[in-house]
Amino acid sequence: MIWLQFAILLGAILIGARMKGIGLGVMGMVALAIYIFLFRMRPADPPIDVMLIILAVVSTAATLQAAGGMDYLVRLAEKILRSQPSLIVLLGPLVTYVFTLFAGTAHVTYSLLPIIAEVSTKKRIRPERALSISVISAHLAITASPISAATAALLTILGGKMSLLDILKVCIPATLIGTLAGVVVCWKKGKDLDKDPLFLEKMKDPAFAASIDTNVATAEAPLLPGAKASVFIFGLAVLMIVLVGAFPAMLPSFGAGNSNLSVDALGHIKMSAVIELVMLAAAAAIMLICRTTAAAVAKASLFNSGAQAVVSIFGVVWMSATFMQSNAATIEHALGDMVRSAPWTFAIALFLLSILLFSQAATTKALMPLGVTLGIVPPYMLAMFPAVNGDFVLPGYPTLLAAINFDRTGSTHIGKYLVNHSFMIPGIVSVAVSVVVGFLLAGILL
Repeated sequence: MIWLQFAILLGAILIGARMKGIGLGVMGMVALAIYIFLFRMRPADPPIDVMLIILAVVSTAATLQAAGGMDYLVRLAEKILRSQPSLIVLLGPLVTYVFTLFAGTAHVTYSLLPIIAEVSTKKRIRPERALSISVISAHLAITASPISAATAALLTILGGKMSLLDILKVCIPATLIGTLAGVVVCWKKGKDLDKDPLFLEKMKDPAFAASIDTNVATAEAPLLPGAKASVFIFGLAVLMIVLVGAFPAMLPSFGAGNSNLSVDALGHIKMSAVIELVMLAAAAAIMLICRTTAAAVAKASLFNSGAQAVVSIFGVVWMSATFMQSNAATIEHALGDMVRSAPWTFAIALFLLSILLFSQAATTKALMPLGVTLGIVPPYMLAMFPAVNGDFVLPGYPTLLAAINFDRTGSTHIGKYLVNHSFMIPGIVSVAVSVVVGFLLAGILL
């Protein structure tokens, strides 16, 4: 019976992935309905905390975007990228990493990818090298960001056994080193542009050749008056979350018992609630101080991306959690001995599930509780956290498709066999190195 249920789960994910957008969410609900009404499976708790975090963080990032703060950050990043074009394969991923670390979502990199592609092409550096690892580094940064939904989900699952500071001091250096390993792999990836037959053929077209030397316009319009102030407010909010995570005694404590979505059984305010509270308060401050309207926030592209992410995670995580809960004994019996003798093998399971779910937060919420059930110690859970970044394997994630579209040379591509694409090798290397370094750091620091 478990294999039939798993086939339904897999089919819903595959169909939903092809539908794109909210497809994963709605197909997850279809599978969940089959589980409940046909198999009489008891539904698990819906991922309310993860959904609320995504909604809060993305709404605040959209407010930052509407206030002009994102444009200001993009122009700063552009100056850095254009200052040393020969180092674009290194600077590109570092800039996208910092952007995602700061904002908690990889969707903020859409404004950077065309700049990275243009700088690479003008310098006649194969754009595939910089674009592929820049996308991967942005994904890795989600598992190092203090305000990402995946990080908050892991904190909730570990139930206070690890602090936000523990996650940051392991995952930030681990994912940075993983990113640098990907940079090494990409440094000479593929043929140089002056030896690439596809690029040379395109350069025979005078219009294309002329367009290669045309700058992408990013700084023509003046910045909005509150752009810099909005960045300061957003940064202050992120700093507050990090401080609270490092020093939880700063928060009020209530009597034990009567836990809810905001307060745990010991009477402590949950970190997910802190992120939601601080982020939305920051959004309010940006709107009031920087004179940004609610209508402008709702029209921001980041707000639209966040809404799709919430629906997708709602359906797919609720479906996956119900499957895991109903078959927990069988799965634990099958994996228990292997994971207990070699905990690192659980990272493989995280990676494989993330390939299907297209979401670090969804994978964390769906599978990390099983790691706790199997008795994996919390430091090892942190070490394996970057393994939830397998969403690059099937080239359907929006950031991957954006990078391919922004590369006018055609060097960033999806291969004939679908999985032999530009992001596969740097992605596998970066994630694997991040996990290995995570284990080393967890053993030293925790």
